[in-house]
Amino acid sequence: MEPRNETRISEFLLLGLSEEPGLQPILSGLFLSMYLVTMLGNLLIILAIISDSHLHTPMYFFLSNLSFLDICVPSTTVPKMLVNIQTQSKVITYEGCITQVYFYLLFGILDTLLLTVMAYDRFVAICYPLQYTVIMNVRFCGLLVLVSWIMSALNSLFHSLMVLQLSFCTDLEIPHFFCELNQVVHLACSDTFFNNIGIYSAAVLWFCGPLVGILYSYSKIVSSICAISSGPRNYKAFSTCASHLSVVSLFYCTIIGVYLSSAATQDSHSSATASVMYTVVTPMLNPFIYSLRNKDIHGALTRLFRRKQ
Repeated sequence: MEPRNETRISEFLLLGLSEEPGLQPILSGLFLSMYLVTMLGNLLIILAIISDSHLHTPMYFFLSNLSFLDICVPSTTVPKMLVNIQTQSKVITYEGCITQVYFYLLFGILDTLLLTVMAYDRFVAICYPLQYTVIMNVRFCGLLVLVSWIMSALNSLFHSLMVLQLSFCTDLEIPHFFCELNQVVHLACSDTFFNNIGIYSAAVLWFCGPLVGILYSYSKIVSSICAISSGPRNYKAFSTCASHLSVVSLFYCTIIGVYLSSAATQDSHSSATASVMYTVVTPMLNPFIYSLRNKDIHGALTRLFRRKQ
């Protein structure tokens, strides 16, 4: 089979989660419902934080950015999937596929970096409470978010440009519901050695690196909390980071589970199904996790709704 030059590639085929015609309406309704819940939940979190001056703090500034990312991640993949189901088409253009690769990597890496920044914020708040307002000032918080965006954008640009250098064969079927980087690279007929090196290096740098930073921050937080003799203060300190720790656990556990299962089964369709957890389910659950036991968010949402009446 002769490889074709990448400039002649016009489209790929996304095989989706299932090729059974009877399941398509069910998948469409399910994903549309989850997508709308994700949009509504995260928008409410953002509006509550913006509208309430009591929530104009570093912790809620980072939370509003996380909610924005939780809107962006499924928006990169779900709308195209829904359109393909409704039109009974599997086609995604070459340009559209590269665009998906870029933005999915951008928002995915940014998610890990932002969770690390939020862990650092809780570390400073609990371990250095007297210096917290000095350390986590407005300029520094903005700089942390800006640097995270820049590093994520550069990483995504690097991988996208590497994919653009590849040549593809006539088999252009992607056994996924979006253009996932690994799946696209595996379709290439040209040498993918440097692409694979880049993927593995990025996994260590942008996945393991932030995880180490989060674990270090929470090890210091736990040590600091254990040193607090007062019961109520101990509980209050832990409760301020419980929601974030839950989101971190959900995010990393689902990703680790997906890649361990895909490595064990080597089944692309199973991997695509499992990846729904961190591309759709996790962004949908995050607003509920942060608002479930957060009295500040509850109060802000109550005041927001009263204002609308």
